[in-house]
Amino acid sequence: MEPKTIKRIGVLTSGGDAPGMNAAIRATVRAGFYYNLEMYGIYRGYEGMIGNEIKKLETKHIYHVLERGGTFLKSARSEEFKTAEGRKKAYENLTKHGIDALVIIGGDGSLTGAHLFYNEYGIPSIGIPGTIDNDLAGTDLTIGFDTACNTAIQAIDKIRDTATSHDRLFFVEVMGRDAGFIAINAGIGSAAAATLIPEKKMPIERLVERLKARTAQMKQSNIVIVAEGGKSGGAVEIADKIKKQLPYYDIKVTILGHLQRGGAPSALDRVLASKLGVAAVEGLIQGKYDVMAGIINNKIVYTPIAKAIVGHKDVDEDDFRVAKILST
Repeated sequence: MEPKTIKRIGVLTSGGDAPGMNAAIRATVRAGFYYNLEMYGIYRGYEGMIGNEIKKLETKHIYHVLERGGTFLKSARSEEFKTAEGRKKAYENLTKHGIDALVIIGGDGSLTGAHLFYNEYGIPSIGIPGTIDNDLAGTDLTIGFDTACNTAIQAIDKIRDTATSHDRLFFVEVMGRDAGFIAINAGIGSAAAATLIPEKKMPIERLVERLKARTAQMKQSNIVIVAEGGKSGGAVEIADKIKKQLPYYDIKVTILGHLQRGGAPSALDRVLASKLGVAAVEGLIQGKYDVMAGIINNKIVYTPIAKAIVGHKDVDEDDFRVAKILST
């Protein structure tokens, strides 16, 4: 398709928030200004697009947002956008503002919506991967993943202090309903006794044997990392099973939950978000539509959204091997 003349770009954040989204918005807007484009903020994601919560952005709107967590454009999940009627309302509102291109920052659900909307109405769009789960194909890293890992590891370090003081066994649940990337990295980075992820099932019997072995080695504390979507169950369920087989353990459970989504983005996430924001605007200018801007081997790549949301991204087997070796 021949590149269209783009004058006004709308930017939105959708789905779950991730540290670094503000940095991505800032980079997108500043890049738009650099190329003499008008930039519009669409508040509360697709829901705001349907409700006409659309405002022209100026430089003042992106002052001091780089270092802030969350998203100043707000985010929301929209059931109405899943309907043809909802998407028609959204298109009409974009037309009212003369918006002729979109940058969508979010995870697989957000990019799925962008792909569908492009197919129906042909508005040039580029996705930016913003999700702490790091589960999108077409990029080595997603915005927010590094910060979430740092947050998890910092929390686990604090838990270890009390675990060591009382010779306790802690089960720490991290986010990752369908992907174990946070769990694996947190497990390696915090010297966990074991790491349970959705991609691989660890029989309870094997975990029991590992914990017995660590007891025999006089380990002062044991911390088991559990991804919330693990095949063996959540942290509470696994802790109950272990307690029945190892009743002498003083067992505690900590669920980190949405703590992992908040906080100032790490340096890596700020730089990643900034690069992808610029890449999104330049991609639109170059006629790259219905794609996701990602980074592979430290190089910007554009992957068709259909591939990014469908392609399965596996946890690195070598990372899993390293985690296993270091937990013994």
